[in-house]
Amino acid sequence: MDPVIVVGAGPVGLSLSLALAGQGVPSILLDEGPGKEEPRPARTVVLHSDTAAMAHRLGCATLRDEGAYFAAWRTVRGRRPARRTTFEDHPAPLHLPQHALSRGLRDAAAAHPLVQLVTDSRLDSVEQDGHGVTAHTRGAETTWWRGSYLVGCDGARSTVRKLLGIRFPGRTAVERHAVAALRTELPWPGEALLDRDPPREVTSRPLPDGVWRLDWLLPPRGDLVTPDALVALVRDTLARWCGGTTPPYDLLDTGVHTLHHRLARRWRDGRAFLAGDAAHLLGALGTQGVEEGLRDAENLAWKLSLAWHTGASEALLDSYEGERRTAVAARLRAADQAMPALRSAGALRTHLPGAARSAEALLTDGHLGRGPLGAEPAYAPPVAVREVPTATEPGGPVANVPVTAPDGSTVPLRDLLGQGRLLAVLVAPGTGVWDRRHWLGAGLMPRLAAAVSALPVRTDLLVADGYPGAPAHTVLLVRPDGHLAATFAGVRPAELYEAADAVRAGAPASSRAALPPTPKPTAVID
Repeated sequence: MDPVIVVGAGPVGLSLSLALAGQGVPSILLDEGPGKEEPRPARTVVLHSDTAAMAHRLGCATLRDEGAYFAAWRTVRGRRPARRTTFEDHPAPLHLPQHALSRGLRDAAAAHPLVQLVTDSRLDSVEQDGHGVTAHTRGAETTWWRGSYLVGCDGARSTVRKLLGIRFPGRTAVERHAVAALRTELPWPGEALLDRDPPREVTSRPLPDGVWRLDWLLPPRGDLVTPDALVALVRDTLARWCGGTTPPYDLLDTGVHTLHHRLARRWRDGRAFLAGDAAHLLGALGTQGVEEGLRDAENLAWKLSLAWHTGASEALLDSYEGERRTAVAARLRAADQAMPALRSAGALRTHLPGAARSAEALLTDGHLGRGPLGAEPAYAPPVAVREVPTATEPGGPVANVPVTAPDGSTVPLRDLLGQGRLLAVLVAPGTGVWDRRHWLGAGLMPRLAAAVSALPVRTDLLVADGYPGAPAHTVLLVRPDGHLAATFAGVRPAELYEAADAVRAGAPASSRAALPPTPKPTAVID
């Protein structure tokens, strides 16, 4: 089968190509630019536990050296004492420059034999038929490309979206922020800050080597921010935080970011899909557009992988839009409902039902990946199978518990995602201290192994010493993207098969034989 064509080599396009490659699917990654990342320290991204784990699995080597985890999150309202949130119970957000994320992903893509990265390639036409997609690009060479599917990850002005005739409605300029990256010493090393005394709202987020990104909320349609005005913001803010005296600082980068909220009407057109900023724009109230794009890539990759290797139903491919568009729409709706009250003196609870909390608490949710503004999404489960209640509802993201594979290796559960296979996890307290030779043939394992081997989708069998809220002998079925499909009390072969079949939405039964050799991406040169 022909490779998948990915248009756009930003973080989302690079992640999608790498996610496909990790599942044995070749791709042609078309980059309109020269293949280099322009360093912009003031343009950064925040990754929470799921997307940081995804970037790590994809081989992004810049996370460790060029990213900084929040040591804590501080909120200050006027002259009130600061409230401090720490991360003992859940992973801290990871903050890094977007160019560093892109460079790390690009290096991984360049090293992978299943990713063909093509620079200076500007898409100008897309044609589909019953067997694939033909794309034409101009640039250094005029080239025709043939692919099994095509995904537009080409940003807010997406050429793919325009060629497919998909509308992109929404709201323009919902927020404006002046931003600056600077090196200085602040009184709270490594800790992020929300400083809010309406109409003033400033955030500071740490980066490595004493660098900080500062954001100032601006009036939506105010005057242009001159360089002198931005320097005055920097000096006044630093002086307020540092006892009335502006500390020495090195200003590295500045800008003004205008945030829009938009959502494409459709995310799929036949064999063509949209992802990332081509499909949605968000970013107000701490929400993260790049992070949602990475979730698009993770959701779509395993479905295209199944389609590429064994065939997939239309329902499975449609579920990408059904799940991801619904999740992003809910995020946009939460932000739009909260914004009038957060930006005015109105009653918050009249805009966001159930939100009897402070504005600072809601903004903290957005920045820390919690609640309606920030939490990792849950998807509607394909079947209502929940024989055993756990701390994770079906469709929700699984806890990152340690698991042991039949080969004896023990790793965090999220490390095994993104391989195009389901995961069947048996909760068996005490197995963590057993030699695997003992538990592989003991108790439920032989029956469970037989049931897993008969499933219609390739599935890895794992054992966990425990899982939040799950009693012993619970079996969890986990999707390739880490969302819980179903839970069972013990081994239930028929129900397990039904749940696995529902996850693939009725795709043709996958072959248990080894997959055929994967061809390298090819292009037809005009």
